[in-house]
Amino acid sequence: MALTVPASTAPEAPPAKAPPAEVPPANAPPAKTPPPKTVGGGSTRGADTRALTQVLFGQLKDLEPGSPEHGRVRGALIEANLPLVRYAAARFRSRNEPMEDVVQVGTIGLINAIDRFDPERGVQFPTFAMPTVVGEIKRYFRDNVRTVHVPRRLHELWVQVTGATEDLTTAFGRSPTTSEIAERLRITEDEVLACIEAGRSYHATSLEAAQEGDGLPGLLDRLGYEDPALDGVEHRDLVRHLLVQLPEREQRILLLRYYSNLTQSQISAELGVSQMHVSRLLARSFARLRSANRIEA
Repeated sequence: MALTVPASTAPEAPPAKAPPAEVPPANAPPAKTPPPKTVGGGSTRGADTRALTQVLFGQLKDLEPGSPEHGRVRGALIEANLPLVRYAAARFRSRNEPMEDVVQVGTIGLINAIDRFDPERGVQFPTFAMPTVVGEIKRYFRDNVRTVHVPRRLHELWVQVTGATEDLTTAFGRSPTTSEIAERLRITEDEVLACIEAGRSYHATSLEAAQEGDGLPGLLDRLGYEDPALDGVEHRDLVRHLLVQLPEREQRILLLRYYSNLTQSQISAELGVSQMHVSRLLARSFARLRSANRIEA
């Protein structure tokens, strides 16, 4: 006969022993903890923008151009890709042009790229749009910003000179000389100087603007004025050339009349001739001077 033991009186089983924890050796390196995962990084934002752009272009191709829905999707595409325009505009930060204007010009290039983009060609939109945006900005600087228009070849060479200057400055730790830039680009020093001068023609300096430092006069205050006696210099040189062609007595009569301011009666008394004769000599002298004056002829 089997005996049954009630559960309340049954002996408790001994608790199971936990396995001993592994103790690392004393010279073991500490365990590396994995870095926390970041959310919303630059690469993640870029991927999200590309994915959103693909979705919007898929919607755009099925919509009628000019419709309200087409305009809404097109505006969303522009808004989503504005960071691309700001990235391209940052390359022209050294041009001393307001960055807002450069971004606006780049946005025009972005709009043109959106209107011409074909998703079925298998090209990523940023790859397609970047040359269009940069080209629009370069065209703006070439045609609208420069105060003095420079030849296209000189402008393109100036871009190379600027790049070489930055590279050599980084390599030498100082500003490169003209000869070093010329040797780097294999051009003459005169071409380097011409490019540097062309690079300064983006903005014209006001003549009334104060120069470096306070209290210094502007360029307008340091410019010379037109001397009213300049015209007389040419006239005197012409008269001197014509007078030497007259006889000595007629030269003296003209000098007494117009340089010493004597009257004809005073001249007649000075020379011992009649006043009528002095008048005839003056008239004959004027006729000779007019015939010899090639300018009036």
